[in-house]
Amino acid sequence: MGFLDRGIEIKTPEQIAGMRRAGLVVGRTLELLRGHVRAGITTGELDAIAEDHIRSSGATPSFQGYHGFPASICASVNDEVVHGIPGGRVIAEGDVVSIDCGAIVDGWHGDAAITVAVGAVRQELTDLMRVTEEAMWSGIAAARLGGRVTDISHAVERHVRSQGRYGILEDYTGHGIGSQMHQPPNVPNYGRPGKGPRLVEGLALAVEPMITLGAKDTSVLDDDWTVVTDDGSWAAHFEHTFTITPRGTWVLTALDGGAEQLAALGVPYGGE
Repeated sequence: MGFLDRGIEIKTPEQIAGMRRAGLVVGRTLELLRGHVRAGITTGELDAIAEDHIRSSGATPSFQGYHGFPASICASVNDEVVHGIPGGRVIAEGDVVSIDCGAIVDGWHGDAAITVAVGAVRQELTDLMRVTEEAMWSGIAAARLGGRVTDISHAVERHVRSQGRYGILEDYTGHGIGSQMHQPPNVPNYGRPGKGPRLVEGLALAVEPMITLGAKDTSVLDDDWTVVTDDGSWAAHFEHTFTITPRGTWVLTALDGGAEQLAALGVPYGGE
């Protein structure tokens, strides 16, 4: 392991393989939770399912105790964008639930998020989730060895803007990841290409667009964690951790390494 300027951590191939093990725990946990999201379940019950699965997989929840966060996942419902604390809230038909999950294996982190519709939801919400997930993949697809961090940012913003009038959060960004969950550099979801640190082998990044049906402005609730939209508009959040190898792009938290989505976008797959 080494470091670039500004404290950016560069991993060896063996360390990236460790991140893949953590990423698979995260990916499998999110798929398990996707199958459990339904009307009548509480966000706290989802958290218990997640913690049990993470620990039974030989991993540790990244979020639990992180700056005092009390749970293993973030569960954010409707106008809650990110960092929702799981508890007694009962999920209802027509809700959308964003679930953010992190896991540590042998000191290496994986971090990913999905947004799940509960039963039948309004078409504008289906579109919002689709646009947000597509924007994430567009950002990942824009990353090339020798490129710059904001190549990702620009691709995320360009896709969102091409799909309609949505709010793109600016105060919350993607990030570097490795031996810690949040590391430099930040990966904004907007901006001009060709700026920021260079994309090099051994760098791992989490790309996570947070998109709303209304404005980008948010506030934090009195619990000091939950981020909500100021205008009450609903939101979606998708995230993956990825790296770039000499062969291509490797999405460490996708169960197939991102192979299917990358192929559809014409991006070489760099996984094992």
